[in-house]
Amino acid sequence: MAEEASGKPRRVLVFRALQLGDMLCAVPALRALRAGFPEAEITLAGLPWATEFARRFAHLADRFEVFPGHPGLPEQPCDPRAASDFARRMRARGFDLAIQMHGSGRITNAVVGEFGAREMAGFYPPGTASPGRWFLPWQGRHEIRQLLDLTGHLGLPSRGDGLEFPLTAEDVRAGASLRRRYRVGAPYAVIHPGSQLPSRRWLPERFASVGAHLQRRGFDIVITGSASERSLGLDVASRLPRLPVLLAGETSLGALGAVVAGAALVVSNDTGISHIAAALETPSVIIACGSDVTRWRPLDTRLHQVVAAPVDCRPCTYVTCPIGHPCATGVGVDSVLAAVDDVLLQGGGSRDSIEQVTIDHGGHFAD
Repeated sequence: MAEEASGKPRRVLVFRALQLGDMLCAVPALRALRAGFPEAEITLAGLPWATEFARRFAHLADRFEVFPGHPGLPEQPCDPRAASDFARRMRARGFDLAIQMHGSGRITNAVVGEFGAREMAGFYPPGTASPGRWFLPWQGRHEIRQLLDLTGHLGLPSRGDGLEFPLTAEDVRAGASLRRRYRVGAPYAVIHPGSQLPSRRWLPERFASVGAHLQRRGFDIVITGSASERSLGLDVASRLPRLPVLLAGETSLGALGAVVAGAALVVSNDTGISHIAAALETPSVIIACGSDVTRWRPLDTRLHQVVAAPVDCRPCTYVTCPIGHPCATGVGVDSVLAAVDDVLLQGGGSRDSIEQVTIDHGGHFAD
């Protein structure tokens, strides 16, 4: 496939209709794709929220298509007519190559197959027949490296396994404005007690115990989250000895990145912000409740530590745990504090300036 880079494929589609952390873990593979096919028009198909992601990563994807969902995929409700119309529109685009970067392919290979590309690549479930020469069996290993296995199978050159989260000057200004408005001092630590699924959340009172420890060490505390997680943030805030800054629901994605970039530490559940911290090299401690640690942990285990309880039901697919939430209750405060102290020692303390992580790729983006 790499031999075709000078001519074909000229139009490439990447299908990955997932959430923030999943999308960030695909960035090294997208980087390899761009390096291997520098002249190709690369289109990313994803969930509606990822329009903003595509704009931020316009140096890797030229176009973005909003995927309306599919009856067999849980990420969003689906109108079958909209799904059919989307597939028809993708067929009209005449893609030379469509790459399925959305899991094992049990459902998504058929979804991507409806787009009518000349060639397909992706993964297929172990024990089943390969759909074609550019497919690999799904192994469930680390997400970043598994996707890089696929681009390597296509003959594309790796450009490293590190994550990216480009910050614009506007992002930096927004983050600085929030810090000034709420008088956030340095050093400060970010605590992110939310997650999309309640089953993936550590206990609020234990987050508060970690926050109290950090306050005693001289850190200001900033609590982040979505607007729907504001009450959860208030719960944690109410338990702290000193009033923290509550930014839940007040940050754009870029402003959140700027806040993370300036922090000395992030303490969070295994959710999107953990991958932002990894991309910006902000030290972090991640409490993994129910997630597949092997697949999603940050690759830099010195700067980013994951604390998890050994439970047989991991990875969890429940919204709310039906058996008492042992993956959360099994993670004690002391083990998290030990990880906090270790990564702070490794990370070297405050990061008061974030100018060094401001990036302007000057990439092209087309709606």
